[in-house]
Amino acid sequence: MTLLDLTAPPSRSDRLTALPVAIVGAGPVGLAAAAHLVERGIDVVILEAGPDAASSVRAWGHTRLFSPWRHVVDPAAVRLLETTGWTLPDADRAPTGAELVESYLLPLARLEAIASRLRTGIRVTDISREGMDRTRTRGRAAAPFVLRTQTADGAIGEVTARAVIDASGTWHSPNPLTSSGLELLGLTDVADLVTAPLPDVLGRDRARFAGRHTTVVGAGHSAANTLLALVELSRSAPGTRVTWMIRNASAIRLSSSTEDELSDRAKLGGRVEQAVAAGEVDLVDGFEIIRARRDGDRVVVVGSRRGEVVEHPTDLVVNATGFRPDLSMLREIRLDLDEIVEAPRRLAPLIDPNVHTCGTVEPHGFRELTHPEPGFFVVGMKSYGRAPTFLLATGYEQVRSVTAWLSGDLASASTVALTLPATGVCSTDIGGAGCC
Repeated sequence: MTLLDLTAPPSRSDRLTALPVAIVGAGPVGLAAAAHLVERGIDVVILEAGPDAASSVRAWGHTRLFSPWRHVVDPAAVRLLETTGWTLPDADRAPTGAELVESYLLPLARLEAIASRLRTGIRVTDISREGMDRTRTRGRAAAPFVLRTQTADGAIGEVTARAVIDASGTWHSPNPLTSSGLELLGLTDVADLVTAPLPDVLGRDRARFAGRHTTVVGAGHSAANTLLALVELSRSAPGTRVTWMIRNASAIRLSSSTEDELSDRAKLGGRVEQAVAAGEVDLVDGFEIIRARRDGDRVVVVGSRRGEVVEHPTDLVVNATGFRPDLSMLREIRLDLDEIVEAPRRLAPLIDPNVHTCGTVEPHGFRELTHPEPGFFVVGMKSYGRAPTFLLATGYEQVRSVTAWLSGDLASASTVALTLPATGVCSTDIGGAGCC
């Protein structure tokens, strides 16, 4: 496939110009995109699957971000909010996910300019071009996008748009527990004993974990947060046991280095190391999970460890193995993705997790996010594919550039920079949104 001409936005028919830009997802990056479009006077419709804006962030709301307030808000969103008298909370204090929602994202979503364009409880199931599957080329750029939607009660609908910004994130598409990347054999039988990342161990989920043996699978910061919460629970709930299972010899993504650009993140790694050394966490390394089976009200994880097939019985398993993009709704969209990372091909070398951390990824914009489908962009965490190096501030810069390009402002779209490099929130920290 050939990428479209990047020197200017494609020409638009009168019909296309009259249609809104559709944003899929009303999380931090989706709402930021809406704020930038509103500032530029471009009509927009925001489609959110959850019952309210930032539903995915609420799922990990008990978790504190690594970065302070000043680094986790979008400039255009702040400008809109300030017209109502809103003020930034303590700029130097790191908020929890719940605080980010209540003090920033919901006030933004409830602004008339945003709220009038926000439709919640609507899941986008498919995206295509009007009257065109992905094989048809002639007149493609002039055809409106069609977004097939479904409500919670099953009602099917369609939305047409001049352009699409997919900011749907990855929270609802975690990586499998297996090292092969395939769905865990036996998962159906033990699904009730496997939890999503970042359960609220010390809050709403306390009763589920107290007095039980929990195995946390994963080597990132989401795993670390859960491990430390379980350690704290074990000190007040007798019988609570904690196992940390990783497939490598060490948790290479969980660093306690003093050179880490986020000091609180380094402290997190150090605390986990101390818990392991103190015997509060039982580390099982080099464990390649193959399958699982049920044993009464427990789950037995079966895997390969140092060349031998071994079994690991436990009460609960927390899947903290990271995330991957769900591309199923984009089957009829022409994408140009890196074969390994599943990120836009031009972006992939900049975010390669074998080379980069979130603090070393260069600022990027519409050029790196362009696909062969004119007017279609994946932004935010989903744009990084399987790379756990996403920086929230980078997502804001992505949508600033993309929305500038959609408005015809090529100069602004082409000038990308982060005023606060080496700070922010890594996707591994939020498993979709941001811990710590």
